[in-house]
Amino acid sequence: MKTRYVYIETFGCQMNVHDSEQMAALLEKEGYLLTQDSAAADLILLNTCSIRDKAEQKAFSELGRLVKLKEKNPGLLVGFGGCLAQHLKEGVYKREKAVDFVFGTHHICRLPEILTAVTTGKKRAVETCFFSEIQSLGVFAPPAPGALSAFVSIMQGCDNYCSYCVVPYLRGPEMSRPPEEILAEIRRLACCGVKEVTLLGQNVNSYGKNLAAGCNFVSLIKAIQDVEGIERIRFTTSHPKDLSDDLIDCFGSLSKLCGHIHLPVQSGSNRILGRMNRGYTVEEYGAKVARLRAVCPSISITSDIIVGFPGETAKDYQETIDMMEKIRFDSLFSFKYSERKGTAARTFKDPVPEAEKRRRLKELQALQDGHTQEKNWALEGSVQEVLVEGPSKNSDLEMTGRTRSWKIVNFKGGRELVGKKVNVLITRGFLHSLRGRMTER
Repeated sequence: MKTRYVYIETFGCQMNVHDSEQMAALLEKEGYLLTQDSAAADLILLNTCSIRDKAEQKAFSELGRLVKLKEKNPGLLVGFGGCLAQHLKEGVYKREKAVDFVFGTHHICRLPEILTAVTTGKKRAVETCFFSEIQSLGVFAPPAPGALSAFVSIMQGCDNYCSYCVVPYLRGPEMSRPPEEILAEIRRLACCGVKEVTLLGQNVNSYGKNLAAGCNFVSLIKAIQDVEGIERIRFTTSHPKDLSDDLIDCFGSLSKLCGHIHLPVQSGSNRILGRMNRGYTVEEYGAKVARLRAVCPSISITSDIIVGFPGETAKDYQETIDMMEKIRFDSLFSFKYSERKGTAARTFKDPVPEAEKRRRLKELQALQDGHTQEKNWALEGSVQEVLVEGPSKNSDLEMTGRTRSWKIVNFKGGRELVGKKVNVLITRGFLHSLRGRMTER
């Protein structure tokens, strides 16, 4: 079979990154090797995101660049996939004629079949229907040689219908994988040398709803705790309303569960949370944060916040600032509200002016930078367990890795440390990383 090359560009979150890994694994069986050079590719796939307008703009900007490649290489195939493909369907062709096929979020497993139809039938394809079972969730993506960490999809879809969010419309309803399939995949990853797994889902806290009684996220994590070779367990993303006391307790009782949780709050105003259809109050969110810190005092808590949601007054915004000052997140993903077609919030008639959204975002991000710096300064003098990933980006004489709380640490060391867990005394805390030196303590 002739070797062909595929270039995959990924937009958006960790779930999209893992989707792209699965695409590469499927196409390798069809004779395609992954390349980082788009000019050398026989097939180009754009795995898109539609959560925010900026991600959509970036995807079409990149697609415009690919038109020039196709002019030089008429045999080049271009596929447009992911959430934006699911959203626009045939409309992708109206935006850009260079696309040969469009495939949605349930159709990753059908990529080889779609490619065959396009190459033999010489016609454009649009595959965006939803299936009652998402076969793509079970596609095994072999880790790269020497990889220590891997993503594992445990579910897909969402049933929450937050008023600003398109995910339920683009990923479909919640569907959970059977635990035995997930555990088999994790054991296989462990045999490949993977030591850390990150469990993925739009709302992992509600894992198991469509499965047998007693099968839930806590029981799954406890089963993974017993998998030989796996040393660290992470997960994302959690919905606050579904964060149970049993799951919180796991941070104090399971040795492999890392002390970090990403818990999107979105706003510090109860009025805005109600308009967002989030299903919890600021007080309920704060109580869960307090319990997490009581169970695991060293836990790192990160979050998401949207500023400028329709109807957000100066008082609502100040309540968000007050909430941040009280909770003091380790880090934060913050965004201006971006109107998305098909969502309930698009019908709200009280938008916040763009200039005011920009001002609020800038002020909020500056505040968070201060909190992040404080958190990292507080770690100076502490000893942290670091899983060594490889050489630092800044120096070949230094190695880099992450703490159990998801913080990057750089320290002097050699390549023989890769894959090992070492103790590092933190000597300096910076905004985006820590610096330290290895210690026997």
